[in-house]
Amino acid sequence: MPTSPPPLEDPTALAKFGRLEVVAKLLVEGYIIGQHKSPYKGSSIEFVEHRQYYAGDEIRHIDWRAYGKTGKYYIKEYEDETNLRCYLVVDCSGSMAYAGKTLSKFDFARQLAATLGYLMLSQRDAVGMIAFDTQVRDRFEPATSPRNFQLLASKLENCKPGGETSLAQVMEQAMSTIKRRSLVIVLSDCFDQVESLLAALKRIRHARHEVMLMQIVAPEEEEFPFHNPTQFRNFERSNHRLLVDPHRLRKLYLKQYREFCEELARRCGGLGIDHLKLRTSEPYQKALGAFLDARTRGK
Repeated sequence: MPTSPPPLEDPTALAKFGRLEVVAKLLVEGYIIGQHKSPYKGSSIEFVEHRQYYAGDEIRHIDWRAYGKTGKYYIKEYEDETNLRCYLVVDCSGSMAYAGKTLSKFDFARQLAATLGYLMLSQRDAVGMIAFDTQVRDRFEPATSPRNFQLLASKLENCKPGGETSLAQVMEQAMSTIKRRSLVIVLSDCFDQVESLLAALKRIRHARHEVMLMQIVAPEEEEFPFHNPTQFRNFERSNHRLLVDPHRLRKLYLKQYREFCEELARRCGGLGIDHLKLRTSEPYQKALGAFLDARTRGK
């Protein structure tokens, strides 16, 4: 019997289903079709050069400006330009390897990166990638060629979480070589000093790049559900382990963690950076919706 597709709302199930190419296509096409539950109820007469999107139409022909105005998808029949250049900046540092009851933060990040790449390339945007841990590990420049999706998926499949990193320092090194104005989407748990990280993001903004920061967290990091004496291991320093009493640590940890997240979100807003916090248990549709919303607001 043929294998039924996994539920698109479950990132952990999707990670077990197949290669990144397959998962990304399932997610994007499922998301677009899901927004059009009744695609055959007639077409718009408001836009002379457009027609309503039907299942099976190429995603790259969707007019996102029309979507921003109406909340509905329309096909622009004569569209021959690249809308933007995008770098998907993927954190491969050791802390991203953490996995509780869900898939790891790194696996969530690379599935999401592949999905965003497929969505943008489908609409003829130029997509490139920067993957880093202690330094830039892999990189290719944005292009609109469909082959860039195979390249993106292949690079992400072969990435593994590495060692300790200063997110701010490596981002600054990578961004300093980008000469043309671009959209920079950072997928990271953002574990760094807030001041250093925000200083790096501020310099990227001053270089006239648009920035989206997708902060990827595990549910356990948000809730700290540990009760018995627990050994914690630093993923960025493999020999660093510490046995603690979670009851004594929980209140202080949650206070500091929430303060960190709140300050990061608030100050990103002040810099004009779109910040989205994503749990590894949440459906990717949340990120896709936020990305499309940011696109329409930016037009």
